[in-house]
Amino acid sequence: MKAVALTRYLPISNPESLIDIELDKPAPTGRDLLVKIEAISVNPVDTKVRAPKDKVEETPRVLGWDAAGVVEAVGPDATLFKPGDPVYYAGSVTRHGANCEFHLVDERIVGAKPKSLDFTHAAALPLTTITAWEALFERLGVSPQGADEGKSVLIIGGAGGVGSIGIQLAKKVAKLTVIATASRPESAKWATELGADHIVNHFDDIPKQLKAIGFENVDYVLIFNDTDKHFPAAAEVVKPQGGICTIVENSRPLQVELLKSKSAAFHWEFMFTRSMFGTPDMIEQHKLLSEVARLIDAGTLTTTLGRNLGKIDAANLREAHRLLEEGRSIGKLVLTGF
Repeated sequence: MKAVALTRYLPISNPESLIDIELDKPAPTGRDLLVKIEAISVNPVDTKVRAPKDKVEETPRVLGWDAAGVVEAVGPDATLFKPGDPVYYAGSVTRHGANCEFHLVDERIVGAKPKSLDFTHAAALPLTTITAWEALFERLGVSPQGADEGKSVLIIGGAGGVGSIGIQLAKKVAKLTVIATASRPESAKWATELGADHIVNHFDDIPKQLKAIGFENVDYVLIFNDTDKHFPAAAEVVKPQGGICTIVENSRPLQVELLKSKSAAFHWEFMFTRSMFGTPDMIEQHKLLSEVARLIDAGTLTTTLGRNLGKIDAANLREAHRLLEEGRSIGKLVLTGF
């Protein structure tokens, strides 16, 4: 089968950083599904895993943790899907990724593809949707039934992949007042169209901008971009007994003592935790993706596809990595077919 992989960790400008290869087609065991990949999406985690370092892989390593396709075969213990079922999922960072024609994935972290979306638009959703859903509803404890209607959330990084679905979940599902950050007219327009009530610029003084639009504090803060830079502002604007959740690793110690007087909570969200540790509740991601598919088909949520970069090959994947590393992408980058 065709695949895109790496053996060395190189700058994305190097044509050997991602290469086209042929691999043996795998066979499912246990609760695995063998999925024929129709479309993939690229995320910052791909660029971070691929980032240059002094290491050589003995066998080619396949990246890619966002996919939509059709179940080709199922393992003997699989019960949730059957061959022919269209699915979408993010997979596990501890296994081979989905940048290949056929991919193995545990059925407990797979959802049935939204019926109203083609594979290209569906592939834009899984990783970012799981991340935003878990951050908002599981880490911060916001009600997905709208019981927290009227409370406020600041989403730092509103036009990125996670922010794009996070805005929708916060506004259309949780019924929160959404303030999103964006720094360019086109990204501000994107975030507003997805449901943001207010836009502030993350390159300027965030607390000052919030006060200017009538917010002394916010109930929740979601940091989807540069935790080191934005944590002090998040700590300043979060309400007493509010909560902050970030998905971006820090490079230096965070001043969590800033939260003490407010009794404010601080959470990490890493959507691979369940699959990485084989937690007993892994199936919650299957349930989550199934519910999101229902919300998509009901017209409540929409895809976050920003650009389709063409077929799945090394050249197009290198371009996707380059664009993500540039840090100016709006929505998700998707590739379709081999």
